Amino acid sequence: MDDEPVWELPVRGEAPERADTELVRRLAGVSSATACAKLHGQGIRRTFVSGPRPLTAGQKIAGRARTLQFMPQREDIASGLGQEYVERHTALWAVLEEIEPGDVLVVEAYGSAHTGCFGDMLVRYFQQKGGAGIVVDGRIRDAPRVRETGVPIWSTGVTPHYASQAELFPWAYDVPIACGGVLVLPGDLVVADDDGPVVVPKARAEDVIAAAREHEQWERFSRSRIEEGGALADYYPLTADTRAEYERWRGQKTS
Repeated sequence: MDDEPVWELPVRGEAPERADTELVRRLAGVSSATACAKLHGQGIRRTFVSGPRPLTAGQKIAGRARTLQFMPQREDIASGLGQEYVERHTALWAVLEEIEPGDVLVVEAYGSAHTGCFGDMLVRYFQQKGGAGIVVDGRIRDAPRVRETGVPIWSTGVTPHYASQAELFPWAYDVPIACGGVLVLPGDLVVADDDGPVVVPKARAEDVIAAAREHEQWERFSRSRIEEGGALADYYPLTADTRAEYERWRGQKTS
């Protein structure tokens, strides 16, 4: 029997360029709903990572995407036998060593209900590396202890299983992945809050920030007018007349 490996693991892509910290800081002021809407207006329509929900409500992150891909197990290549003794030589352990401050780890796990992609120890290590948060279209384990860390996590739920206990195996990192029906490239930017995670192509981030600033300004104006008794049809969205009113209001705020 040939002892040569069928496929060399882990598969590694090229590490993405560092994110501009000032760009990320400004993007952090944009809600995921606004980012999604503004990208849609630019013709980028599949940006919402469907499925993962916040483990802890009220958290918000923005950062550079680092990617991790799980693949179905095939016993002649990779299986879950040996648990951590095998897993520590996989893409799961490897990507954690590559995490840099502010990174968001985005994981392709096919919505698996039986694969606990991260547990307490791995999340704590991610935190020590300075990671901003984790988005996984699969599950985590050790939920009570993971919550104690305060690391923002979006997942499809929890499970008692470890990462390779069921049908998947950590395969590749820093490669393009599909997470919650969305293409995620290493180096993309991610914003996530209680509405869910949204992927922002790096080249679109400045436009999203500028459009969001304008959008949130006129929404603030419209909200105040509606609270004062204004008609919804007049103020959301703005008409030609109320747009002129808004411009006068904005001029007063900036003068």
